[in-house]
Amino acid sequence: MSRRIARSWVVFDSIENRQHDRCVDLFARPDGSFGFEEFRRDPEDRGDWTPVGYFSAIAYDTRDAVRRAAEAAVPWLADGTG
Repeated sequence: MSRRIARSWVVFDSIENRQHDRCVDLFARPDGSFGFEEFRRDPEDRGDWTPVGYFSAIAYDTRDAVRRAAEAAVPWLADGTG
């Protein structure tokens, strides 16, 4: 699990691109807020997922709001070209 996603946060959706080298995790926090983070996976990193965005500190009120924010922030997620 990423250093930017706390163990107490629950990932409710993990979306990978077609190449399986990028993903966005949408998660819920114990306080009822939601967030997301983008990751990459490269061979030189032994296939580990590495955070590439600095989105996880931002809190959203709903699942819909966090999904819209992720789509606005991550181009491949919004346009489906990933």
